[in-house]
Amino acid sequence: MRAKQWRQGFLIVVLLLMSFWLLTLIWGLAGKAQIAVTQANEEKWQYQALEERKAMLQANVAVLQTDRGRDAAIRTAFGVARPGEEVIVVVPPLPATTTLPLTWWQKILSWF
Repeated sequence: MRAKQWRQGFLIVVLLLMSFWLLTLIWGLAGKAQIAVTQANEEKWQYQALEERKAMLQANVAVLQTDRGRDAAIRTAFGVARPGEEVIVVVPPLPATTTLPLTWWQKILSWF
């Protein structure tokens, strides 16, 4: 009877160790799966950003393929103008100054 209890105890210990080992494996796999999902989401965001940049660059290329687009790019990059064109400088209007009425002592002092 004693040997049977020892075998059952040994079997229980082995089963507990195996279940602990399996749980650690499952925990590790879950962590790796989480990392994979996170990286997949990051890659998806990067792909979308690259697609948006590609669309923007294609639009820029389409604009530069026209005469007007090339002209605008050259003017912006090098600050050049066509013969006969002049520079127009837009100056903001001066702020309106309001004159405050003089105080009684300023009026008196202005007489001197």
